[in-house]
Amino acid sequence: MVSERLAFAEELAQKAGELGLEYFQKLDTLTITQKGHQDLVSEADQNVETLIRKELAEHYPEDGILGEEHGMEEGSSGYTWVTDPIDGTANFVAGIPQWCVIIACVHQGQVIVGVIHDPVSKETFTAAAGHGAFLNGKPIKASDSQSLTNGSVGVGFNGRTAVTDAVNAVGALVSKGGVFFRNASGGLMLAYAAAGRLIGYVESHMNAWDCLAGMLITKEAGGEILEQDINHALYHGARVVVGAPGVFDDIKDIAESSFAPFETA
Repeated sequence: MVSERLAFAEELAQKAGELGLEYFQKLDTLTITQKGHQDLVSEADQNVETLIRKELAEHYPEDGILGEEHGMEEGSSGYTWVTDPIDGTANFVAGIPQWCVIIACVHQGQVIVGVIHDPVSKETFTAAAGHGAFLNGKPIKASDSQSLTNGSVGVGFNGRTAVTDAVNAVGALVSKGGVFFRNASGGLMLAYAAAGRLIGYVESHMNAWDCLAGMLITKEAGGEILEQDINHALYHGARVVVGAPGVFDDIKDIAESSFAPFETA
């Protein structure tokens, strides 16, 4: 049942967060390597994902698992768990307390469970398809903002697409009287959009482990999202546009005018 998977994912995210927090509190001993431009990985990322995979294999042995650090492990049940053990690694290794554990569950092309857990602030954002969105067990809802001039929009940046994508988006947003926000954790910014702290979030490309949970949580909180082919997104990522109902069209227009064509193959 979806409720059982949600409860499991929430508990697992918190357990993984505890391990991540142990590493965060002893950064001077951490081994860090660079995967690409502005793309770091630490032993904390790898070991937290190992913990998550071990727990999933024990409790849901027939499910698939897709994780940032260890790739896709196909399953036979029709369910696939998607996880980013530490989203915001650049923050994490710099001692900035803006990072999170992300776990989503996909079934037959639909995201059915999403959890984003911030161990530092002890905030856990959760959603199950059709059952609303919550922060530490209390219902959350997207912003009531009706204008880009009322609230901030998160703008993501990645090293996989044109540098001008983010620059263009920021320029378009500011020119319309908006304010941009970035904390280097796409997962947290999506959670903030779901909770009404931000009025939206855009990024030209996000990997599945970064965005699927946050998009579900936002949708369940009453926000609007750019719909995706989830099965395609598992392997190729997605363009992400989410927003409060009153500003979603404006944010979508900014994305469409700012981002280079998105490769779907």
